[in-house]
Amino acid sequence: MTSLSRQAGLPEVAPLDQSLRAELQHVIDNKTKPPGSLGRLETLARQMGLIQRTTHPTVQRPAMIVFAGDHGIADEGVSPYPQAVTAQMVANFLAGGAAINALSRVAGIELEVVNAGIATPLPSTQGLVDIPIAGGTRNFAREAAMTPQQALAAMQAGAARVRHHAALGTNVIGFGEMGIANTSSAACLMNRLCGVPIDECVGRGTGLDNAGLAKKRNVLASALAHHEVSGDPLTVLATFGGFEIAMMAGAYLAAAEARMTILVDGFIATSALLIADALAPNVREYCVFAHASNEAGHRRMLDHFGGLPLLSLDLRLGEGTGAALAVPLLRAASAFVNEMASFESAGVANRDA
Repeated sequence: MTSLSRQAGLPEVAPLDQSLRAELQHVIDNKTKPPGSLGRLETLARQMGLIQRTTHPTVQRPAMIVFAGDHGIADEGVSPYPQAVTAQMVANFLAGGAAINALSRVAGIELEVVNAGIATPLPSTQGLVDIPIAGGTRNFAREAAMTPQQALAAMQAGAARVRHHAALGTNVIGFGEMGIANTSSAACLMNRLCGVPIDECVGRGTGLDNAGLAKKRNVLASALAHHEVSGDPLTVLATFGGFEIAMMAGAYLAAAEARMTILVDGFIATSALLIADALAPNVREYCVFAHASNEAGHRRMLDHFGGLPLLSLDLRLGEGTGAALAVPLLRAASAFVNEMASFESAGVANRDA
């Protein structure tokens, strides 16, 4: 944990306790199977056991928090959709009609929707966690997206939502997002924090054609040139981020602090992890990279973390959909550790017998 994040009152993330590694590996290797034959499920089981500090990891009350916020950079025409779609999609989430609703139901996930800072006024609706920092960020093509105080407040709010779920027993969590133009924000965060040229960070987002993609690249290159280069993660977040991205960044820190297994979704969610990781590099030890997004730049982000995604399904929707699809794999990893017989208990000769 950096001194900056301590001063900001953000969650502190301890290194993953490795003391059970050998015992966990022994339990995994002595199941009735050849060593390593369950592949990535074995890696998952070991990581979950280390996070939970047990040789019998479980999936308890898995949760998905979808943070929604608007971006002033949308004024530059970087998305083919109007900004009002953010609020409309939040209404769809609350009505149960979006992809993340369907996938959460399939996976048995508790779904929460958070208004982090939507520009269009929302009616008071049951089920909505309404904690906006402001009515969308400012246009970072012309000025910083938010103040440092707003960025910090958003991170602290995201952390508080995770603590709420931790108190209810959640030990597996994922984060999704909704926000027109948020791929522009994520691309600029990636450029500044990963050092990747902006053209390699920018993708089609919600479906730009070639002309729209060229315009988006030009707008973002100009915006980056407009702001002084800074390696300070909170400054980068305040300059280019979104309120939903900032809340996710704080949520990652709190989830790691609470020793949850964190499922990392796609391009936007991983851009928020860039912020959290820059503040507290231990956070990545608690993360499972759920999938490789079809959005340009996401695989470069995964390379930055040394992350090997569980799935590659050409998803580029966001909302936490890729993370939701990975929950059954965590359940499977937990199940084989807890339910498979050992060679001894099953009376099966091990290869070393």
